[in-house]
Amino acid sequence: MMKKLLILIFITSISVSFSQEQYYNDVDLTLAGLQLKDALANKIISTHTNFLSYSEVWVACKNTDINPENSNEVVLVYGWEEGRDQDDTNDRTRDITLQDNGRNGSFVWNREHVYPKSLGEPNLETVGPGADAHHLRSADRTTNTSRSNKKFAEGSGNSGSVSNGWYPGDEWKGDVARMMMYMYLRYGDRCAPNNVGDGSTDMTEDNMIDLFLDWNVQDPVTQFEKDRNTYHENTSNSSGQGNRNPFIDNPYLATRIWGGDSAEDLWGIYTNSDSEAPTQPTNVLANNQTTTTIDLNWTASEDNVEVTGYNVYVDDVLTAQTSNISFQLTGLTPNTSYAIEIEALDLINNKSEKSTVINSTTTFDTTAPNVPANITASNISGTAFKINWNAVTDDTAVSAYKVFVDGSLIGSTLDLYYTLTGLTISTTYQISLSAKDAADNESLQSAAVAITTTDGQSNGINELFISEYAEPELNGDNKAIEIVNLTASSVNLSDYSIQKQSNGGSWVSDYPLGNFNIVAGDVFVIVHADTDNSALLDEADLLGPPFNSAAPYLYGSPLNFNGNDPIGLFKNGVLIDIIGEEGNSSNHIQNKTYRRKATVSEPNTRFDTSEWDILSANTYDGIGSHTSTLSIKSNAFESFKMFPNPTNGNNIYFSVIEDATIHIYNVLGKLIQSSEVTKSKNSINISEFAKGIYLVKINSGKQFITKKLIKN
Repeated sequence: MMKKLLILIFITSISVSFSQEQYYNDVDLTLAGLQLKDALANKIISTHTNFLSYSEVWVACKNTDINPENSNEVVLVYGWEEGRDQDDTNDRTRDITLQDNGRNGSFVWNREHVYPKSLGEPNLETVGPGADAHHLRSADRTTNTSRSNKKFAEGSGNSGSVSNGWYPGDEWKGDVARMMMYMYLRYGDRCAPNNVGDGSTDMTEDNMIDLFLDWNVQDPVTQFEKDRNTYHENTSNSSGQGNRNPFIDNPYLATRIWGGDSAEDLWGIYTNSDSEAPTQPTNVLANNQTTTTIDLNWTASEDNVEVTGYNVYVDDVLTAQTSNISFQLTGLTPNTSYAIEIEALDLINNKSEKSTVINSTTTFDTTAPNVPANITASNISGTAFKINWNAVTDDTAVSAYKVFVDGSLIGSTLDLYYTLTGLTISTTYQISLSAKDAADNESLQSAAVAITTTDGQSNGINELFISEYAEPELNGDNKAIEIVNLTASSVNLSDYSIQKQSNGGSWVSDYPLGNFNIVAGDVFVIVHADTDNSALLDEADLLGPPFNSAAPYLYGSPLNFNGNDPIGLFKNGVLIDIIGEEGNSSNHIQNKTYRRKATVSEPNTRFDTSEWDILSANTYDGIGSHTSTLSIKSNAFESFKMFPNPTNGNNIYFSVIEDATIHIYNVLGKLIQSSEVTKSKNSINISEFAKGIYLVKINSGKQFITKKLIKN
């Protein structure tokens, strides 16, 4: 009877509500939890009839993000300052005509994917979810770049990077939360909230996180959000999609679906209809205790309308929510007492008194973990190697793996790998492991595995080595690694990777270089993805991984190296060459550019500063080419020039001090022309060349240099 009364209240409320609520006339708003989520999802999917192209989103932004106080401007998400200082990146508004359009300059705005494309599973691309204007907002270009694909995380004040990701700012966090909720409803797990925000999912039955629920409460809906929403419902508008964001229309819908603190009920059909809380849960019992779990059950509460769920408190901390009258606590500590209380909630989020506290203790753990198995070695050099093994099982949880060398304990880790450093060349070591749990129960040691270090040189692989390392002053993103091929033929990079030795410890973030060819005498340049240096971008053959808050390329690793992070070149998991001293955690290669001397012709797994010219930070003039002198004669290329480059003409000219042979390759590494040049015969006809990029290798005696040629 009471439920029928509530439905009547809903119908009456809707009949006199704002016009925006008519959109939901065919949605059963009396539903709650995941049933309401599914009903709203069906609504916004079925009414999304106008699918925008990525270019049409520009028009959408100009229509929906217009500054209500100045129609010649757009409002910039994450901005807060009205142009009173010299920093344009924090501006809240921007002239509408200054859209980016590929100019990549400052003081322009572009389209911010509030849900980054790369965090979708799979990638959102630039169609469908990647072109959904509900989460595409106008943003300052530089701020957009700074945010990159950082996950949203807790913070305060204005927008910016925080330790765990990106804080959108006090003004924008509610907007962000409601956009992320919309994307979750519209596209499901492809746009899961826990992939884009740093928060717990323990309080919900799906992947919604507490961070967005909190932000939805703390930052109420603005008229700006409402106007955008209304625009998109109307497909008569040029960029209207036909659907709405329900959480802008009523933030309380999020509370009704996922719980948490009560958000604003803009319709007044929930919070104004019921003020009576459920009865207190009773007869709370704990049983079936194990080392890490406790089973709970209780007598159901009663309510004037309907009980929708229960909050479970452990040691006075809200730990879980459930719609059942039973629950299993997991992840507990053995031999530990816990104080447990239950709280009931109704449809309106009214909360009962907590149940009487009961105490329950987990059992004592006496079972040791299984013995570690399948120990393998990789990244073997003359002084180090990395071992990996399979995870073991335990009745509670493994707390550490202990590493033994020749029977002696040398370290422990919770990871499934360990890097041993400071070893002796050409030496065999017996490696074994044991596993330990939180109660200090320890397994037997595994059978020993014999691993032998190399001779400490190039490990028999000499075709490529690191020719330049660039790290800017005071850290930053203008970093690059250059690799050179000094052989007589092209080398494919599909078996090669680079790794970072984090703080002189373990080798991490194995980054494949891909299916590229380096022609004889050419270099391959890997640049940090977030660099803003034009010289590096011009020479980049591969941009390292972007900022990512998840493994394996956490925060852009391994291209986020610092002066205490040696960088290694690997082939099939074997260390070939290194910049920096293996195992050295001090800042020994900090704020410098290291350029391999022209006399060096092969890699070396032991860092030798005598092989490098050490230049000041921010020195990038050598990136993109490498001069090798394989004899003691003077450098034939000290005054070398190739011009014009780029060229629109049919001839290129060379300035040389000695006779030289010119080999020209296309980008696939195929030789397409060879010619001789002298001081007097110093030009080559390229009239038959198509427009594009070419590699020019110039040989003089035992010396050579490779340059890029661009024909427009």
